[in-house]
Amino acid sequence: MKLMKKKLLAGLLAVAMVVPVLSGCGCKADTNGEEGATTGQTTKVVLNEVAHSLFYAPMYVAIENGYFKEQGIDLELVTGFGADKTMTAVLSGEADIGFMGPETTVYTCNEGASDLVVNFAQLTQRAGNFLVGREADDAFSWEKLKGKDVLGGRDGGMPEMVFEYILKKNGIDPAKDLNIDKSIDFGSTAAAFSGGQGDYSVE
Repeated sequence: MKLMKKKLLAGLLAVAMVVPVLSGCGCKADTNGEEGATTGQTTKVVLNEVAHSLFYAPMYVAIENGYFKEQGIDLELVTGFGADKTMTAVLSGEADIGFMGPETTVYTCNEGASDLVVNFAQLTQRAGNFLVGREADDAFSWEKLKGKDVLGGRDGGMPEMVFEYILKKNGIDPAKDLNIDKSIDFGSTAAAFSGGQGDYSVE
């Protein structure tokens, strides 16, 4: 019964992915010289994920168990290492779908993009970010961040914006009460933190 539910969920995800690809752009299918004509009932889909993360574990399970292939999807997974790079891949046609925060869609629209991308699926209901410290702290409170250096990720990126939102919800001024380093790409903060930068890091 559980396996049937898993396959049903994977099938629904697969359908949700294929429909926007077919309606929003020319599909990358196996062809016989005609665009969009398929052979073997498989459709090539290139998916660019912003980061390779446990956050997307259900998708990796679906790939490994062949659920996409069962739905006729030849899925190629590429890691963009940053929302800006993932969006560039989508806009240039290198990728059909991008896994990233919705903020990048707004930025490209504000910059005057003529061919706007469409957000068509909600992957999560909560932010998957963690505030990481250098030592265990069983009595942690947000007040302890005052005066500290925190690696927040890219300025304007979803992890950094969520972090600032949480700080404000807890009565902390992100601009005055602590130093948030926004100069390091979110995909590189873990390495920078491991190398000794910052008192805390958003991961």
